[in-house]
Amino acid sequence: MPRPVRSVLVTALLLATAAGCGDAGGLQGAGPTPTATSPAKLWPQLTPASSPAWNYDDGESEVVKGVTVPDDDVRKVDPVAVVRAEIRRHPDSYSGSKATYRETTRRMAYCGRTPADSRCPVLKAYYRDLTGDGHPDLTLGFRLLPGNQTAVRVYTVQGGRLVQVMNNDDAVSGVELAGHSVIIHAPSDLADYEYRFQWTWDPEQHVMLLTHDEMLHIGKRRPASPTPAPSVSP
Repeated sequence: MPRPVRSVLVTALLLATAAGCGDAGGLQGAGPTPTATSPAKLWPQLTPASSPAWNYDDGESEVVKGVTVPDDDVRKVDPVAVVRAEIRRHPDSYSGSKATYRETTRRMAYCGRTPADSRCPVLKAYYRDLTGDGHPDLTLGFRLLPGNQTAVRVYTVQGGRLVQVMNNDDAVSGVELAGHSVIIHAPSDLADYEYRFQWTWDPEQHVMLLTHDEMLHIGKRRPASPTPAPSVSP
């Protein structure tokens, strides 16, 4: 019967082709695959905690009083005025004999000048839609002095009012904006590691929540090359 003969010939041809591919460096087995293990749940009888483990200062929004938003455009808001409004709201932190960041308050006197004074603690403002409403939001940073801390804030416009939706103070080594998230890099006590905190807009809570908190290995840090001193012409 012709059909079985044709099947045998096709099978032999496939085997020969496979053998040829193997000789030419085709796919080869990588050895046994490790057996996947499921997570082991510990202490199933443990009573759930009744309070949060740590207060990350998230989950709350705050209307910035005393700062107007012309035409509901956050780009028209003065970042220096926003920082001054925060200083007024928190006198225990920024003013008084026991205030933690009195130097920040003192240096605010250098802000708002042209050209900008390097002693002003307010950093460059950035505008990007982090809330997904199609309008830019304000990401603002300023130095917390004395010390090596940086305040990172995010503001949006809701009902014609400026609303703070993120508040983070840390020893910041870098900040990134990605999608609807703010990623903050902070140094670690362990060599060659850093902390990364990701704050992401939550459309249900209407605030930015801390969604990722991790320590990552960043490799060996190379020491900065010394800058040669400029030569002095005779």
